[in-house]
Order: sequence, then C-alpha cells, then structure tokens
Amino acid sequence: MAASTTRVDLDGNAIKPITICMIGAGGFIGSHLCEKLMSETSHTVFALDVYNDKIKHLLEPDSLPWAGRIQFHRINIKNDSRLEGLIKCSDLTLNLAAICTPADYNTRPLDTIYSNFIDALPVVKYCSENNKRLIHFSTCEVYGKTIGSYFPKDSPLRQDPAYYILKEDTSPCIFGSVEKQRWSYACAKQLMERLIYAESVENGLEFTIVRPFNWIGPRMDFIPGIDGPSEGVPRVLACFSNNLLRREPLKLVDGGESQRTFVYIKDAIEAVLLMIDNPGRANGHIFNVGNPNNEVTVRQLAEMMTQVYSKVSGEDSIKTPTIDVSSKEFYGEGYDDSDKRIPDMTIINKQLGWNPKTSLWELLESTLRYQHKTYAEAIKQTIAKACSS
Repeated sequence: MAASTTRVDLDGNAIKPITICMIGAGGFIGSHLCEKLMSETSHTVFALDVYNDKIKHLLEPDSLPWAGRIQFHRINIKNDSRLEGLIKCSDLTLNLAAICTPADYNTRPLDTIYSNFIDALPVVKYCSENNKRLIHFSTCEVYGKTIGSYFPKDSPLRQDPAYYILKEDTSPCIFGSVEKQRWSYACAKQLMERLIYAESVENGLEFTIVRPFNWIGPRMDFIPGIDGPSEGVPRVLACFSNNLLRREPLKLVDGGESQRTFVYIKDAIEAVLLMIDNPGRANGHIFNVGNPNNEVTVRQLAEMMTQVYSKVSGEDSIKTPTIDVSSKEFYGEGYDDSDKRIPDMTIINKQLGWNPKTSLWELLESTLRYQHKTYAEAIKQTIAKACSS
C-alpha cells in the first residue's frame, strides 16, 4: 500500500497522519515498526535511540519516498533535556526502551530496574502533563509463574488451561522470592504498568500497554562477538542461532522443559499498527501479543531450529546437537523461571480483530535464513582468526 493511499480505521473512518515519538526506534521491534510506518502510512516518526544501525536504510539517501517523514535523534532518555520537547511536538509516544535480556536480570539487577522503571518515569510524566497518548511496551514476564506450576507434577490440574493460560484482566502476577533476582525485570515492568494505569485513573492519561510474547524475526537481539559483546548472553532463540552458526551444541537450561510461544515480528507489528490507528479501540487496554498456536518446549524449539538451519544452510547437523546445563551454570546464582507462557488472545481479537498468521516453522526459516546470510561468513572469519593467533 502506498503511503499516499487513503487508509481507514476499523470503524471505516479516514486515518489522519500523526507525528509519533518512538523511543527505542533503533532496536529490533522499533526497526520493523519504522519500516511499516514509512512504507504503509503517512505518519511522521521522531526516531529516538542511542544507535541507528538497524534503521540506517530508512534514513538515507534523501531520495527515499518517505524522506522527511522520519528523523533520527541520538538520545539517551536517562539524561537528555530534548525528550520532553519531542514528546510535546508529537501526537503519540511509543516507549520501546528497555533492558530485556534474561542474563542481565541476575547479573545487572540495578541496571535492569533503573532501565525499566526509573528511566521510563519521565516518559509517562511528560505524556500525562502534556495530554499525549502513550503506547508502552511491557512484557509477558509480568505474569511470572503460572498457578498450575504450584500443583504437584503429576496433578492433572497442571494441564487445565484455567491454571496456565495468561489473561490480561484476570491472571495474577506471581513472582519468586526477593533473592531470585531474575524477577527484577518483571517487577520493574509490572510497577511501570501500575504507574501508567494510576496516571490514567487520576490524571486522564490515554494509554495502551503491550505485553509481547517472544517476538521473533530478522534483526532480533545480537550474535555475541559479531554485532554484540563477546561475553553477552542474548535470549533463547538468538543463543540457539549463535550455537548453530558456530556449529556448537545448543545449551538446554534445566533440560529445556519450559514451554514458550513465539510470534513472527511482522505479525506482531500488524497488531501495533492497529493500536496506533485505532485509539478509540486501544486506549485503556492491555494487550497480549503472541501466538498460542506456536507453543513448544525449549527442547522442541532446539530440535526444530536444528532442522531448519540444516535446510537454510545446506549443512548437516553436528553429532551432538544439544547438551544440558543448569540454570545456575548458565545464568548464575539467583535465576528462576516460569514454566509456561501461553497468552489468551480474547481481548486483542475483540478490540482489534487481530490474529497471528505465521507458523513456527515459517518464522524460524525466515529468521535463520537472515542470520545465516548476515553472520555465517563473519563468524567463520572470527573462528579462523582465533585459530591462527
């Protein structure tokens, strides 16, 4: 769809162009959302981030059809006085900024709490004081552990959806003890949700909260030592991708028994665009954005990724494709986890008519094909250099 084409919302009304202040625009989600906004809408974007590597193709050259509709501002929201002015000049603010890597929750709990709560406070304050709409990206981790996880392992109640399907308006948020610092991220995110909700009740803030359930696709996370720190530990899918690219066994934490769902980034971005374009339907709501049809254990994910990577790379799998490691060994002291994260999709389907489309195999094939094309040669050179030194 050309950006100049008249677009209508879900109620048949013409969508007017708006200005969007997107905080964290240079990241995985932000880069895909910027692409969508430039190619399919007439909206203008103030793209705020510390880095712009993932959106450089949208910023230059000046001959691009959307030239002038996206402006990059190199800003760290912790200490930049320009933030309030950019929010004031916008109709809508999207906050994507966060530390959201599980390995950091244990080892950098203070940074995690500050990044996901303290640093985000001014964003909420400026939106509320200036009567600006806010779409805030939270996390599915705010649900914590399921009720079902507290039943005995052989209890049939563990298989009852009433005890593990996660609903925005009724599911409790159950975290581990304070000593389990892995929950620092989830607690900070949940407190921010409560603050935003309170600002709405007391001061009239117009908000939408997004709870992503493992959004997957090209440009996600980083490959350690290639486009990220050598000592870093990204999220599970990027960890597995790194192992596959290096022809190393995939590490299964505590046997890989945890269950997760995965949704394709392009499907998820469709949901976000519906929220942007339909404020009357999205305001005041919290939305799960995931794909319950793509549910697997982490072990099953590893097995499927091994098969998909063999297909896209043309390489045979290694003799020992997986190895088991303890969570303490992999993440350090204080790690804890939820057993399942399966979203209920009733509210987003009712309000926005959104349903994900892409199968797990398809999204893995798209992601691994991109990663093999982008990183395989660089990793070979890195390994060769290390062997020769």
